[in-house]
Amino acid sequence: MAHAPTSTSTSSQAPRRRPTGPERPWRRRGETGFNKPGLAGVLTRYALMILIMVLTVGPFLWQLSTSLKGPMEDIYSFPPDLVPNDPTLANYGEVMRTIPVISYAWHSLLVSVATVITNVVFATMAGYALVAMRFRGKGVLMALILSTLLLPGEVTLTSQYLTVKSLGLANTLAGVFLPTAITSINVLLMATAARAIPQAILDAAAIDGASTLQRLRHIVWPNVRGMASVVALMSFIQAWDDFLWPLVVLSDPAKYTLTVGMQYLNSAFGSNPRVVAAGTIIALTPVIILFVAAQKQFFRGVEAGGVKG
Repeated sequence: MAHAPTSTSTSSQAPRRRPTGPERPWRRRGETGFNKPGLAGVLTRYALMILIMVLTVGPFLWQLSTSLKGPMEDIYSFPPDLVPNDPTLANYGEVMRTIPVISYAWHSLLVSVATVITNVVFATMAGYALVAMRFRGKGVLMALILSTLLLPGEVTLTSQYLTVKSLGLANTLAGVFLPTAITSINVLLMATAARAIPQAILDAAAIDGASTLQRLRHIVWPNVRGMASVVALMSFIQAWDDFLWPLVVLSDPAKYTLTVGMQYLNSAFGSNPRVVAAGTIIALTPVIILFVAAQKQFFRGVEAGGVKG
């Protein structure tokens, strides 16, 4: 008589899983990371933003408030009283009577517009050449361009003045404009934008018979217009705000730019900071208007350069 086999468990028992506690907070990505900070992170962010606003916007608001205050109001009170009790435009009228603001602003506008045009055109061409064209010594040329960024402007001030003087451009607006006709940083920015263009497209256009100017116009320029707006705005602000170089080159007060002309207010009205503040606001107003009008193009160009470059 056959004995029935004893039943044995043929299935392997599943391994027992150890109970796990809650994940550590620093391992939860997205919950306590940068995108969703905790209470301490939120407070830190707002504190930093408030500090940055106080350091950047605060001086401008103080200057604006001071320019609208009369001689009887205290401008050095603490905490600062940014709302004038009796607003007045007399300080702006004093500036207009003291210096030829319109003439100086016109000189600054001529230099700034010329600087924008030459930087956009020449920086686009140079950036394209450094990225897409093959020629001997390109690496050395790029190293020289980068090295100029390490030198402060005061180092080359004397040599630039001697060059401008030898060309017969001293005491002229052309002499003010010439050293900033193209800058290294703008060449590098346009080269970064041009690097995002596939080389195969440029090679195909060359095979089809497109000249260098045609490739620049129909392929390169449509892809670098965003960065060109950044270059244009930065070039305008740099030329408009430049003070030291026009002060060195220009000796005739009738040819002063606005920033150099405003320096006269410090000497004539050093004891009246209200008039000096009014002159500062007048000099800043065109830059503020330009940036407000072109901020969309500026940030769009920065974003395109950051993503593509």
